[in-house]
Amino acid sequence: MAWQFLLELMVLGSFTGFMAGLLGIGGGMLLVPFLTFMFTREHFGADLIVHMAIATSLTTILFTSASSVRAHHKRGAVRWPIALWMGMGAVLGTFIGAQVAGLLKSGWLALFFAVFVGLSALRMLVASGRTQAADTRETLPAKPALIGVGGLIGFVSSLVGAGGGFLTVPFLGWRGMHMRNAVATSAAMGFPIAAGGLLGYVVSGLQANGLPPDSLGFVYLPALFACAATSVLMAPIGARVAHRIHVQSLKRVFSLLLLGLASYMLWKGVHAMGWRQI
Repeated sequence: MAWQFLLELMVLGSFTGFMAGLLGIGGGMLLVPFLTFMFTREHFGADLIVHMAIATSLTTILFTSASSVRAHHKRGAVRWPIALWMGMGAVLGTFIGAQVAGLLKSGWLALFFAVFVGLSALRMLVASGRTQAADTRETLPAKPALIGVGGLIGFVSSLVGAGGGFLTVPFLGWRGMHMRNAVATSAAMGFPIAAGGLLGYVVSGLQANGLPPDSLGFVYLPALFACAATSVLMAPIGARVAHRIHVQSLKRVFSLLLLGLASYMLWKGVHAMGWRQI
């Protein structure tokens, strides 16, 4: 493996780790398109590229989440009981989602990523100009409902390779949780989501043919360790910065970046499905 490839992966991990700590969302949303592009350039199997990008991205969040949560926890921002109940459902949801993803063609996964992330970016762009009402009361559902919500978030996360912040943060904010607590609790949710996804994508990828060397199921280990090594350094920095600045304005720029990356994945999905010839 060329050292330039490893260096690029480390730079990518630094950027995504910082953004994950800063916004509580988006690390996986950034990783998947960039890893898809890089794996395509490295001539990995066309039918495996998106699966590997999603699986590797999701597993990287194991390290990013553990690192950023520590910084949030020191500030007392993590709502651990909420993260625990939602995390229980998330582990099962991501494992099931990984099995479903293993049955889908690469093109369909790319299209799902493009549509879902594109819609999430548009929602973020619209919501970036809003502020949470100061008198909003917290109305979180009962524990069984939290488990179910966590399972749904985990299932969707396993199909897009993200830590679930794009759903967890809006949900907790909608139910009245302060935004800083929602971001911190979302970061804690990333670990069970990534754990379930790791196990799920390893199992679903065991029977796949044509995987490159150094792969564990659909997880590409060199990319995992290169991205993780730098993301764990930058995630706490992003988390500390989040407690010092107003991040809403940054979300506008970030949402535009996501729209561009979603467009790339849309093109990738259309290309993989052969619809370009229609």
